[in-house]
Amino acid sequence: MKNEITLQTRREFLRTTVLGSALSWTVPAFLANTLTALQSEAADSGTQIVTGKDSTILVVLQMAGGNDGLNTVVPFTNDFYHKARPKIGLSAQQVLSLNGEIGFNSALAGFKNLYDSGNLAVVQGVGYPNPNRSHFRSTEIWQTASASDRVEKYGWLGRYFDNACSGADPTVGVTIGSQLPQAFFAKQPKGICLNNPQNYRFMANGSATEESYKKLNEMEMASPAPDDSNSGGTIGSLAAGMPMQGGSAVDFISRTALDAQMSSDKVRDIAAKAQNQATYPGSQLGNSLKLVAKLIGGGLPTRVYYVSQGGYDTHTNQVNTQTRLLQDLGDSTKAFVEDMKAQANMQRVLVMTFSEFGRRVSENANGGTDHGAAAPMFIVGNKVKAGLLGKYPSLAPEDLFQGDIKYNVDFRNVYAAVLENWLKTKSAPVLGKQFEPLPLV
Repeated sequence: MKNEITLQTRREFLRTTVLGSALSWTVPAFLANTLTALQSEAADSGTQIVTGKDSTILVVLQMAGGNDGLNTVVPFTNDFYHKARPKIGLSAQQVLSLNGEIGFNSALAGFKNLYDSGNLAVVQGVGYPNPNRSHFRSTEIWQTASASDRVEKYGWLGRYFDNACSGADPTVGVTIGSQLPQAFFAKQPKGICLNNPQNYRFMANGSATEESYKKLNEMEMASPAPDDSNSGGTIGSLAAGMPMQGGSAVDFISRTALDAQMSSDKVRDIAAKAQNQATYPGSQLGNSLKLVAKLIGGGLPTRVYYVSQGGYDTHTNQVNTQTRLLQDLGDSTKAFVEDMKAQANMQRVLVMTFSEFGRRVSENANGGTDHGAAAPMFIVGNKVKAGLLGKYPSLAPEDLFQGDIKYNVDFRNVYAAVLENWLKTKSAPVLGKQFEPLPLV
């Protein structure tokens, strides 16, 4: 390998430095052996091999960019809502009513179907104390489950892996995409990252990798991302694993996902064990959930899958953009649920959505909304307590904080419920202290 590398892009840098050094390691052989064993065990099974304490599966779906919760779960009879949004506010004819006062954006027909069938819970007004309006910092807070005034090194799912998945296969966590999210950062790295079964990465430690990440961090710090904590330019497609500030790129690089091309055929064989039995949108999210369904049906022993959908930073022309994204979200999730039911795997699957923040109550002058605070979360599964959970936040001006709605539910109460009642592990060691689990399942 040449000593001097022309660093045109981060991707080229990782490919030439990190991936090049990986080829000289024993990592591919290890993964080949692991996945050969998985393939053998899964050969006669249409359901997931049990890994950890039980066989439940969590699918985390990130709505990156800051989804506008008020135009997603719409208070269409609320006068304060219509006064704050004379142009982009939705009328009763533009929503799918849930209780005569609140309704889904009409683009969420897929969600309405899941809601009516008892498979979807809407957690209203989710946020955290002292909210941060920076995409990067707020995403970091959600992915590490930290307080807003504290920076955590490891992600909340990484701490789950450390505390509850000792000795598990690397595939205990799977991210569909090109970069592992900070939520997966762990003391003992686990998790693979793939765009398709022919090309995936898994997390590992090593001095060569550490040096490569240090170089990448220098590149990041030389041109830091802007802090658009108020409005700023639109971020059209934030990735689930976007670079974090404060030097955490070094931590990420030292636990990077390394290509293991020699054993990619094993993952492909596992994915081929099950055929999709639902029709998905031809979008990135649709394809991601389609792949997750195949991996579950093929028997990959994964406890946590992570997918993302970007584009929710709707500072301008929000209505059309959000309509497209929400339709994709609802239709893709509905197709995934249909697939899981056809596989007889739905009883072990829970889908949880999140976005780093909601939007301001008042629309801006560009037909959009700026960065806000609390927003709804959606929980999908056969065993969820379906319906509206929690209280819809007040939109009265005297109840707002700097133009933002106040949260009613701390997102860590949702995480606690997922950890304790679904993944069946103690939440306090993962979240740093005890949060009362929200009654979700």
